[in-house]
Amino acid sequence: DAGADARATVAGCERSCVRLSARTRIARSAALGAVALLLLVVAVGRGHTAPEPVGRPGNWHLIFDDEFGGSRLDRSKWSTGWYGSGITGPVNPSEAQCYDPAQVTVGQGQLDLQLVSRTVRCSTNSGQITRPYVSGIVTTNGRFAFTHGYLEARVWMPGTRAIADWPAVWAVGHNWPSGGELDVVEGLGGQACWHFHDPSGAPGGCSRRGFAGGWHTFGANWRNGVVTWYYDGTKVGSVTSGITSDPMYLVLGLDVRDASYGGPILVPETLRIDYVRVWQH
Repeated sequence: DAGADARATVAGCERSCVRLSARTRIARSAALGAVALLLLVVAVGRGHTAPEPVGRPGNWHLIFDDEFGGSRLDRSKWSTGWYGSGITGPVNPSEAQCYDPAQVTVGQGQLDLQLVSRTVRCSTNSGQITRPYVSGIVTTNGRFAFTHGYLEARVWMPGTRAIADWPAVWAVGHNWPSGGELDVVEGLGGQACWHFHDPSGAPGGCSRRGFAGGWHTFGANWRNGVVTWYYDGTKVGSVTSGITSDPMYLVLGLDVRDASYGGPILVPETLRIDYVRVWQH
């Protein structure tokens, strides 16, 4: 039957065409999948590229990095308070705050150190004191220290036009001042300032730019005999005298003293830190 043969031929062709179409779709899908996988590998590779100091590319080796990506402080890297646990006294007895771990929070990819008005008592080496403010501080004392390297932090300073209160990102040796103190940035008189403390003094300077109320990067390249500071990747100053070489640990804090020393007193206020990193060559 010619009609039956024709129908069989058409049916066979349809089945072959369907198989051919399916193979084509599978081949196309496989090709697209391979391309997507390649793009994903490239993207992942790029996403895991080690960060470098802002504006200072080079052969850097990242030795410390906290992006504050969790919901709580990483206790393997940081402790709260100043040489003690619980509510502790200030770094300097002239400061008007105590430190409370409750004022240290981590969330939304940042560390917050919050200064509030609350009368509290805290312990110092000379006994109990009472202060009208309470704030937060974190250090890597006993957890991380380094000698020479590039320290950088991305920070939102308190205040609007002038930097408020007395925020600071710094590193310090265990035997102050002989061990040195590297102030990457601190708010003094409403300005962003840098200094290096040694037994002879504290040479440094301040920037006239406005750094309050926005995200900025503050970095210091500590080498043998010289420290150079970079704000938002631009060199702002250097010190070549009295540079020590003792290991230093990191300190992040928001203090309050008086408007003639720190910045204008604003309470409540928050020092926000996006990340802290340290590199060496």
